[in-house]
Amino acid sequence: MKTWLEVALNGSWGKTLQPRIPVSVPEIIAEGIACAREGAAIVHVHAYDEASGRQREEAHVYRRIIEGIRSQVDCIVYPTIPLDSNMPAAERFAAVEALARSGLIEWSVVDPGSVNIAGYIYINPEEHVRHGLALAARYGFIPPTRSTNPASCAWVPRWRAPLGRAATGVPLHALGRLHLRLPAGRVRARRVFAAAGKRSAGRPMDGRRPRRGRAEARSRGDRAWRACARRAGGRTLGSQRSNLDWVQAARRVIERTGATLASADDVRQALKPRT
Repeated sequence: MKTWLEVALNGSWGKTLQPRIPVSVPEIIAEGIACAREGAAIVHVHAYDEASGRQREEAHVYRRIIEGIRSQVDCIVYPTIPLDSNMPAAERFAAVEALARSGLIEWSVVDPGSVNIAGYIYINPEEHVRHGLALAARYGFIPPTRSTNPASCAWVPRWRAPLGRAATGVPLHALGRLHLRLPAGRVRARRVFAAAGKRSAGRPMDGRRPRRGRAEARSRGDRAWRACARRAGGRTLGSQRSNLDWVQAARRVIERTGATLASADDVRQALKPRT
């Protein structure tokens, strides 16, 4: 059993709250490469307009970032969607669809549920969730499902069911697990499940208990991400540590627990549909 290490390089907060976030395309590429070389198999990015310092959800900007990182290292690089849901679903996922159509993305965000974040209500209407999952089925990318509302976990299997093989093995992680707001982004240490279709709670979606060997291996992964969360002290907005600092710290903690880091190919293999 291996632990997936993901770094989210910047997020949506801007330099006011995260002064060390990379904003320009060259900065984002350089940090993504450095973190992947240190062991992050997954890199999540938000594209920015360099002049205004605001997010810029445009496919051509993401294309430069993804191609720049992937030209140097093998890792999974995936984009976000706009925070603002006051638009048609097709418009909100327009950049994702353009990137998927050109075969550039392996994953892309689909967030069920809604949550209050620092005075802002992050809303994800069911129509938008269904649209995102339909794109995943059509183009074959993985929607790493974040449950921003624990109650929405119950709905995810129902949304996935019509997608068939394209949605099998989609990782489900909750914001409350290891979701560290970092100076220049976030680091997440995810558990890796031996078989596709597992929930965060550690059971298959059909309710059966996992075999003993899998449960024991999973517990080692649990210790790794819990130790990372304790070391980081939870959310750390405004910290002066860099993304690379956090990835290196996470790697040391993970390896100290006896777990090993997954490569990008390990992640891909774990998510392959089981026949």
